[in-house]
Amino acid sequence: MPRLPLPDFLQVSAAAPILDARAPVEHAQGHIPGAVSFPLFSDEERARIGTTYKQVSQEKAVLVGLDFFGPKMSRMVKQAQKIAPNKEVRLHCWRGGMRSGAVQWLLELAGFRVHLLDKGYKDYRRWTLTQFAQRRPLLVLGGLTGSGKTDVLHELARQHEAVVDLEGLANHKGSSFGAIGLPPQPTPEQFENDLALFLSQLPADAVSWVEDESLTIGGIGLPKPFFEQMRHAPLLVLDIPQPVRIRKLAAEYGREDPTQLAEAIRRISKRLGGLATKEALAAIEVGDMEKMVAIALNYYDKTYSYGLASKQNVRVVRVESDTCDAMENAARVLALAKQEGLQQLAKQLAVELTSPAPSSKEVADDTPWSQ
Repeated sequence: MPRLPLPDFLQVSAAAPILDARAPVEHAQGHIPGAVSFPLFSDEERARIGTTYKQVSQEKAVLVGLDFFGPKMSRMVKQAQKIAPNKEVRLHCWRGGMRSGAVQWLLELAGFRVHLLDKGYKDYRRWTLTQFAQRRPLLVLGGLTGSGKTDVLHELARQHEAVVDLEGLANHKGSSFGAIGLPPQPTPEQFENDLALFLSQLPADAVSWVEDESLTIGGIGLPKPFFEQMRHAPLLVLDIPQPVRIRKLAAEYGREDPTQLAEAIRRISKRLGGLATKEALAAIEVGDMEKMVAIALNYYDKTYSYGLASKQNVRVVRVESDTCDAMENAARVLALAKQEGLQQLAKQLAVELTSPAPSSKEVADDTPWSQ
């Protein structure tokens, strides 16, 4: 079959799974969302081929690769049959070279219909970076820690608003406590891949809601062109009284492992101060979650308020509420956004804002079996 450009490759029916012929370590670093690791070579085999290429010759490296490939042909066909019982797959390697070519030959010989990605995963990474530079109308939802911003965003999504859940994609809630109860974070590269695909699927004219974030969410850095658009977007700030927020967070953290809570307190101990840290740890030990949360909020409230005061050139609208009820606060947010004309302002800013040009940091690998 002919090679497909990336847009056509992504539009092929989801019934045709994506097979990633790169080495396992490459797939783990970052892959097209949903792609299954289907390596032609193991990490060790790939390293040996690369060494042979550099120290001996390209011809010898090709032969070494064939020696590895031959004995595993039958196993690879059987594995592909389990992954794709209908015998139709999408396939790629690093840049559409020998690895995907060899696997395509094998699978087509076994009766598969194979859609091969032209220019490989490298082209997906280029496309990923272009997504972040595209101008998008955004509305940012902010508020002090414990305001229930994420819950409101989920409620907005249930009401068919376009929502970009950055913390959901990053598996982190943004604070020192943000990883508690969540799966491990993806690699930075995988986060970018997932975010880019999600952004590309949003309606072109949709005003998208995002949560107010710093440049990093846990160990993940937001793409700078996208972050710059967030910094200039209209900001709606949930204004929830501290006692309400304390009760909400205490109920949530009361279900978590006290050891992890203590570790989170220790990570911000220098900012809390010695006495406050000691009191917070003692509160965790006796199960007084409200006291622990109140101590932590003294730090987080000051930090967020300081950052909010620095937003001199951003339209800020406060959304006052005495509850953390997501449905009620989503209604308040939507009503104020409409009343203040923020959707139209977001669209206007998206036109005016000039996004930096994307740049790729990918390093080419010129060994014959690494393409």
